[in-house]
Amino acid sequence: MQGLESSSLTNPGRKRSNNEDCYLSLPEQNLWMVADGMGGHEAGEVASDIVRRTLKEQTTSSLQTAIQNAHKAVLSAAAKGIGAEGMGSTVVAMKHWGDHYEIAWVGDSRAYLYTPGQDLEALTTDHSYVQMLLESGAIEPNEAHTHPDKNIITQCLGSQELDEVTVDTLTKSWQDNQWIILCSDGLSDELETSEMSRIIKQCTDVKSVTRELIQAALRAGGRDNITVQAIAAPTTKPGVFSALSQWVPIFTHNRTLDKLIFGTAFLLLLALLYWTFK
Repeated sequence: MQGLESSSLTNPGRKRSNNEDCYLSLPEQNLWMVADGMGGHEAGEVASDIVRRTLKEQTTSSLQTAIQNAHKAVLSAAAKGIGAEGMGSTVVAMKHWGDHYEIAWVGDSRAYLYTPGQDLEALTTDHSYVQMLLESGAIEPNEAHTHPDKNIITQCLGSQELDEVTVDTLTKSWQDNQWIILCSDGLSDELETSEMSRIIKQCTDVKSVTRELIQAALRAGGRDNITVQAIAAPTTKPGVFSALSQWVPIFTHNRTLDKLIFGTAFLLLLALLYWTFK
């Protein structure tokens, strides 16, 4: 099975000697992820790598389940003296099937949607102190980007006070020629959404998207690690079974399990109708 066209780049930035970001790109499994570690040198990068490895090992699980397991894995590693106590990581991940995609996230790593002819649309809402201020009306949207506490997040994978994290998710249908952008806050802190939108509109493919966004963030200061992934919408029509699968309801957020449940129910219905009208 051929995966979607995608491009992934990471850069330590201009001020950091190490890179606590990491990404996962598995086009054949239709899975992409950006994780932004925290906890200092030899801790943040440990936490984000644990998240990456957990999602890579659990490609058949739902994003919610895999991310919860990554949270537990970070806590377990810290308790065993791997990395450092208090280390953590944000995550934003995407799964694709048929004509649909799912986004899941914890923290302030983000997903954006670019549709030709339109401005860039934020798909995720940060789990952050500034987002809480916005939602309460304490600050205006134009104050958020420069707020002094914009880097304070309200939850992350590895939060010691949380047995489970709140994993936010959304599911949407692809439209032709759309691009999904996943990124760490090293990009979104340096560039306003309007500036990202302007840059993306000038790009012709996903490789130029990741390259130009990272270069722009570096020119703007590059004060943090920067990671960007761009994933293009399907360019060919899915096969018959893939096309039919988009009508399968979401029961568990595990599409393989959803199809099995739906298929079993459908076969039982056919059997019931056969014996009723035989």
